[in-house]
Amino acid sequence: MTPAPEAGLDVAVRLLDPRLAGWGFPRWGSALAAGLDLHACLEAPLTLAPQGAPALVPAGFALAIRDPAWCAMVYPRSGLGHREGLVLGNAVGVIDADYEGPLMISAWNRNPPGSGAGLTIRPGDRIAQLVFTRVVRPALRVVEAFPADRSARGAGGFGSTGRA
Repeated sequence: MTPAPEAGLDVAVRLLDPRLAGWGFPRWGSALAAGLDLHACLEAPLTLAPQGAPALVPAGFALAIRDPAWCAMVYPRSGLGHREGLVLGNAVGVIDADYEGPLMISAWNRNPPGSGAGLTIRPGDRIAQLVFTRVVRPALRVVEAFPADRSARGAGGFGSTGRA
């Protein structure tokens, strides 16, 4: 089931791989799913070695967001990352509103070297998800220092919260 579209956001999608239509793209996995399923548009199975080089896997489409208040983000699928070790080589991919080229998924096998846990991606596998999100561009103001009384954290720095 596909959720109702967001009012005011109209994204054009250009299919580059006709197999996507047969695989049911575009669709969300459930009525409340945040991520749009992304398929591996490969010509043949691809095996990723444990902690080897990441591979760019075509998603088979391009999109045109064109609204600077929005972007899309490519995330790994939770179950594949947890159970199989398939994660994104760049952690999260950001698709800017002005990018209209083919979407590529940076796939990486996080399993430890020597584990023998090669990970095979087959044509049509759902390997990632695309989430649309709003973008805020705040006014940035350069200052010499921050007022000392504005943060309970103060100058504690990275990793300083939650310590007794």
